Amino acid sequence: MASPKPKAAASTFLGGVLKPGKPGDAFFQVLPLPFVGERYKATDMATAPDAILHASQMLETWDGRSNPSRHGIHTHAALDCKGATEKVMQRIAAEVAAIHKQGKFPIGLGGDGMITYGMVKGLIDAGVENFGVVQIDAQADLKDSDDGDSWSQSCVMKRIVDEDIPLFQLGVRSLSKEESDARRVNGVKFYDADWLVPRNVQKIELPGEFPDKVFISIDVDGFDPSVFPSQRAIPGGLGWWQVLSIIESISQQADVLGCDFTEYNPVVGQPWHDHAAALLLYKIMGIVERARL
Repeated sequence: MASPKPKAAASTFLGGVLKPGKPGDAFFQVLPLPFVGERYKATDMATAPDAILHASQMLETWDGRSNPSRHGIHTHAALDCKGATEKVMQRIAAEVAAIHKQGKFPIGLGGDGMITYGMVKGLIDAGVENFGVVQIDAQADLKDSDDGDSWSQSCVMKRIVDEDIPLFQLGVRSLSKEESDARRVNGVKFYDADWLVPRNVQKIELPGEFPDKVFISIDVDGFDPSVFPSQRAIPGGLGWWQVLSIIESISQQADVLGCDFTEYNPVVGQPWHDHAAALLLYKIMGIVERARL
């Protein structure tokens, strides 16, 4: 994939805070997180938050069913993601904890999939108890280390279950024997793509013992490559409407505390993918609005 050309920074999602008041009054709090770990150093993944913010300027405020922007959208300054991964995760966690304590909804724009750990750690640090993570992804990301690196994106969900956070995986179609074993040992629940996609499953039921508060993490390659390009394009992924319908079914069973969108890599000359990413996030805001507000 060719590298995107540099462009002026877009500082806000959909034009920023769309209701009167202070930025902190906005319910939806967008966090640009341009973190990229060693595996993706050669990619333009760090430009994804800015590309999505640019594309969001073209969205309609009416999402087809409601206007989630009326509850306010505030976009934070891009987080400093330089330095050791553990330190970056601490910075992300501090931002998310502050947002949650104000009763707001954090949305992380990655960046590397490792940001999910920082987002989840923020909820833990904010004192949230008994919540789970719903992961939409092609990979299980349950390795204990990746060539000796325990903070690789391939290990992010292992770091999360190590925090005793329940995990429910959707759409996985690539995992190692180590990760399959980790699922069993850690009680990870899952519906893999080979079950969801051929049956065109539109709604899922959370496991009976799963918490009624959830964080939703969406890796771009959870979608089929026909929807989004990705660094590790694996056929047989979830469809656009399928993902949205599944997320809506989750919102009807659990209180969604926040979400993130990771591992998107902008493609020069193909801005429609940026627009699709922005639209996805706005559609999720609408789902959350109708379920919570």
